[in-house]
Amino acid sequence: MTRDERICSNLGLVHTCARRFIGRGIDYDDLYQAGCMGLVKAVDGFDDSRGLRLSTYAVPVILGEIRRLFRDGGTVKVSRSLKELSMRVSKERDAFQVREGREPTVSELSDLLGLEREQVVEALGAALPALSLTRASDEADGDEIDVPVASPDEAITDRLALQQVLAALPENDRSLIELRYFRRKTQQFTADTLGMTQVQVSRRERLILRELRRLLSS
Repeated sequence: MTRDERICSNLGLVHTCARRFIGRGIDYDDLYQAGCMGLVKAVDGFDDSRGLRLSTYAVPVILGEIRRLFRDGGTVKVSRSLKELSMRVSKERDAFQVREGREPTVSELSDLLGLEREQVVEALGAALPALSLTRASDEADGDEIDVPVASPDEAITDRLALQQVLAALPENDRSLIELRYFRRKTQQFTADTLGMTQVQVSRRERLILRELRRLLSS
């Protein structure tokens, strides 16, 4: 698994950690952004030879970044140069999406912009929106995803069951979720890949997400 794939596939950990601090005076978007910075640091510092799972190593690092946000007065400090770089990277990402019909990888953005991969990740993290696995409407497009988690009053390790839940899905459903939320493909691309229509993907996606939410909240 590549570096950017590890980051994208573990964004659920950030939501899990950030939700523990809801209602403590800092907007969720700021909590999530700080957690994303922690995730990037964790992925960069992770050593497979230690025999730990990435999630086990990443959670304390993510929590550390979020707690530092409180110590710093509740603001994620982003320099002007990083904001400008973030706008540049986001513009190129949007253009790539229009051309190719999919999200670019960190490596692709790095090559297109002549930047180091670390710069691209930092710039994307500075503008990263919160995702949501629960849709507020029946619209086929427009809403983003949020990985649902159970009560933050229980031990955080009990919330890290997403991979096990996904593994229990039928193969076709698992492929749909992987394409939509880990590989960031459009519903039309997913439909073409799985031999479905876009409407079928939209309907099946809602059913799967509803079931995932139920399982992760149980």
